[in-house]
Amino acid sequence: MFRIRKLDIFISKQFGLLFVGTFFICQFVLMMQFLWRYVDELIGKGLTMDVLAQFFWWMGLMLMPQAFPLAILLSSLITFGNLGETSELTAIKAAGISLMQAMRSLIFISCMMVGISYFFQDVIGPHANHQFARLLLAMKQTSPELEIPEGIFYDGLPNTNLYVERKDMKTGHLYGIMIYRRTGSYEDQAIILADSGMLQSTEEKKHLLLTLWSGEWFENMRSQDIASSAEVPYRRETFGYKRLVLDYNGGFSMDDVADLGHSAKVKSNRKILSDLDSIQYECDSVGRQFYESGRNLVFYQSPVGHDDTLHIAEAIAQGRTANLDSVYASLSGENKLRVVKTATRQAQSAVNDLMMKADYAFYLNRQVRNHWIELLGKFTLSLTCLIFFFIGAPLGAIIRKGGLGVPVIVSVFVFIAYYLLDNTGMRMAREDEWTVWFGKAISTLVLTPLAVFFTYQANKDSTVFNIDAYRLLLMRILGLRMKRNMPMKEVIIEEPKYLMDADMLTNVSTAIDRYSEEHHLIRWPNPVKVFFRPGDDHDIEHINNVLEVAIEDLSYTRNNYVLMKLNQFPVIATHAHTRPFRRKWLNVITGLFLPTGIFFYFRMIRFRLRLYKDLQNIIRINKKLIPRVIELGNVQEHANMIQ
Repeated sequence: MFRIRKLDIFISKQFGLLFVGTFFICQFVLMMQFLWRYVDELIGKGLTMDVLAQFFWWMGLMLMPQAFPLAILLSSLITFGNLGETSELTAIKAAGISLMQAMRSLIFISCMMVGISYFFQDVIGPHANHQFARLLLAMKQTSPELEIPEGIFYDGLPNTNLYVERKDMKTGHLYGIMIYRRTGSYEDQAIILADSGMLQSTEEKKHLLLTLWSGEWFENMRSQDIASSAEVPYRRETFGYKRLVLDYNGGFSMDDVADLGHSAKVKSNRKILSDLDSIQYECDSVGRQFYESGRNLVFYQSPVGHDDTLHIAEAIAQGRTANLDSVYASLSGENKLRVVKTATRQAQSAVNDLMMKADYAFYLNRQVRNHWIELLGKFTLSLTCLIFFFIGAPLGAIIRKGGLGVPVIVSVFVFIAYYLLDNTGMRMAREDEWTVWFGKAISTLVLTPLAVFFTYQANKDSTVFNIDAYRLLLMRILGLRMKRNMPMKEVIIEEPKYLMDADMLTNVSTAIDRYSEEHHLIRWPNPVKVFFRPGDDHDIEHINNVLEVAIEDLSYTRNNYVLMKLNQFPVIATHAHTRPFRRKWLNVITGLFLPTGIFFYFRMIRFRLRLYKDLQNIIRINKKLIPRVIELGNVQEHANMIQ
């Protein structure tokens, strides 16, 4: 039976506060990123505060389902990162509560967020998308003169380049106007100059009414039917007042508000399923009709001769194959050329017709795919809330870093991976490169195994993300090592045995001298012995063990000089100078694979040279350290005798 524990309430409060904060942060970031797409429609339009408020309101409602997963990811990562950093997660596990039991309240909350996200997408989202599109269309058609920049030619109008020297933002008047129009070919051009003017949208919002004052009109008349172009080459008109009608759509992709209702984004899933039947039926009907017309396509050839025509028609009527080659061969050169041109023209016309039909069929199929993409996207985006939780919470428990540092970095990388996968899948599905279900589910298919892996590793207290472990492994591979750091002990219970340590250091120096005589570290080793024969160096292991025992005992000294010398002792690698790995089969595989074998062979040579230098360094340090240790040992014995 599920019982609400104090631990569930505690973790839920921690998560809830963080979720509210991260949600508003994520919502703000998404809105700012989305706002850049429409910044041109907002700046300089003279929009009132209520219009701007509606714009941000509908935009916020549209982006809320996208902010839910990112907020859950970030808040869950910070929550369990804080618990791990303050050792509260360790105390929870010490009390016999597993990680999954600690997460059960947040799992329930995440499942609720899945339902809330789906509700927003299926109920609130379509209405918000429709209202946002209507508002955006009205904003695009508000004050069109503000779209025109000052001091440069504006080519946003069809067949027209417009230059404005200065604009009056309060009155909407334009000054220093120059218009360059092309109404036909290159020779059919017109240049209009005016001192001032004003732009206004027509009632149907598809054209612009340009009113000009005090100007001149220059037009090339060569394209018109004039008897002598030398007498009247141009038309020049001076006017005090003139009105022009220009085509204009503001760059908006929809023709009018009525077309907004056909988009899949403004429909609920029930509406999408209802419309898919009719769209699919229309698509199939058009496809069958195009297929039948293409299969029954017959090229008509103009008769070249009455007898030939009767012969061909009779052969076709009787179901026989007409010998067109013989008919073509019997034609004259002029008729052959006419037949070839006619056939080429008819074939090109057929190709153009088929291409037009293919474009229309692709448009209908794309409508079907867009509806399926929107339908499946509502489920996958909702499910992402749960997947992101099972990525964020285990990662927080593994990394054990709270705050807005590491969690934000990890969340950004995870969200970027999800964003790239989801957008790539959507684009490929929309262009019919992938199936719709695969394109929309690819992000879920990739992130779900990661969520399972992270949850499993966190539940097993894995150190898969222990940065220090990876750093030490990399240092071992590259032959790097850490320096000794032995600080002064604050509390010393027992003094070092100086005389015994001096004897051990002396024995180490003697053993190093003996080892240097028997082994030649500066020589090239035999590759066969390196990779295919066992070769542990027990002498170096013994020297290192004795040295470490002496260093450990002397680390409890109160003498600063001794501590300084101890920190100068190198850390010896006891087997890296004999073979790459401890296991024989790894050495054999490395030796057989030439590139890695060469790398580890030269790495081993480097370790041999380093070991040679380390041994010589140990002897030099011992020569300075042993007398001081013996001196401290004599003082210690004298003090013991007095006591």
